[in-house]
Amino acid sequence: MPFSTLGLSPVLCAPLARLGYTQPTPVQAKSIPVVLDGSDLLARAQTGTGKTAAFALPMIDRLVVRGRRRAEARKSRGLVLVPTRELALQVHKALTTYGASVNLRATAIFGGVAMQPQVQALRRGTDIIVATPGRLIDHIQQRTVDLSAVEILTLDEADRMLDMGFLPPLRRVLGTLPRDRQTLLLSATLSKEVVQLSTEFTREPVRVDVSEAQVVAPTVTHRAHPVPDGRKGDLLRHVLMQPPVGRALVFCRTKHGSNRVGDALERAGMRAAVIHGNKSQAARGRALNDFKTGRVTVLVATDVAARGLDIVQLPLVVNYDLPLVAADYIHRVGRTGRAGLAGRAVSLVSSADRRLLSDIQRLLPSPIEQVVVEGFEVTPARAVTVAQRQQPGRAFSPGQRRGARSAAGRWSARPGRSRPRA
Repeated sequence: MPFSTLGLSPVLCAPLARLGYTQPTPVQAKSIPVVLDGSDLLARAQTGTGKTAAFALPMIDRLVVRGRRRAEARKSRGLVLVPTRELALQVHKALTTYGASVNLRATAIFGGVAMQPQVQALRRGTDIIVATPGRLIDHIQQRTVDLSAVEILTLDEADRMLDMGFLPPLRRVLGTLPRDRQTLLLSATLSKEVVQLSTEFTREPVRVDVSEAQVVAPTVTHRAHPVPDGRKGDLLRHVLMQPPVGRALVFCRTKHGSNRVGDALERAGMRAAVIHGNKSQAARGRALNDFKTGRVTVLVATDVAARGLDIVQLPLVVNYDLPLVAADYIHRVGRTGRAGLAGRAVSLVSSADRRLLSDIQRLLPSPIEQVVVEGFEVTPARAVTVAQRQQPGRAFSPGQRRGARSAAGRWSARPGRSRPRA
């Protein structure tokens, strides 16, 4: 199904082919016609599904290609609200790329930087504003932005905005917008809170749901390494040194844990950087840029800090700590194996992680491969296993030898190192 069959204008479809977009993803195929039709949208889609294009392309089409007028000075017709600076930059880049052929003007507004350049961009006139709620409120208070002409409002990663306490500023922004507008709400989850937000912000939205099982890239191999308690740091360094050596994104559950892991990697001679909520936006920006340019090869992050990161050709994601919510595993590994490229997702699994790994397995269409790394063997009484979805909670019997096959996965010991399949 080509993009042209979704109703997009030819002037937008032609550049997509040059960008390597040949077929729309499920969320794009379901969402783009809804937005072009003018309906409100409530979409459930995770990172890596192509959700940005799902709202950006039809917004550009409706506001710029088919729009009868361009943005007047200080008045924008499109507004995209996002939870973090990193996501604001990512969405802004996508908009300018998709809209280059129609001279789209987009402006990113976020905190941690001077306001004056943003004010100047707004005064020159911009078609679509991409903003974090806090900084947008600053502009509203200083009357440097006029939202009275907004026709389309998009809330991207709405669940994260709620998690970060942005509901009050969201309501305040909503109060400055025209009632007669189109609203698009995208979220990785459709919790009760998100549905309530949709009830408050949208009118009879069309619901699009892309399940987790659909968004795990088939090019990603999933592997779990059981590890004795207290030896995760040693095993992490072992995993990162195995060929093919390249960039790796390592997830930790806490800010303190991220700092500890990053410091240990640097002491071991690895080029590592750390991002989490206590880091300034400038520090996070430098760390991400160093990672993208290759000045550092390992980026250690928490889930919230990594939200919205767009890293091209990331070959490896390591779960140093498994996420407490199984769906967050999908968000994490969605950053590798993109655009048909091979990717690896490796989880370090201690005895305390058994239940979490079982929950994750239920979201995946195929078993996670289990590999015991030589030198990191776990005694049978403490061995960590993943249960089949048909047999939740089942563990290997104490007498089962390493290397024996199990319906839940394959255990194998490799001399010296564990080598992923191609």
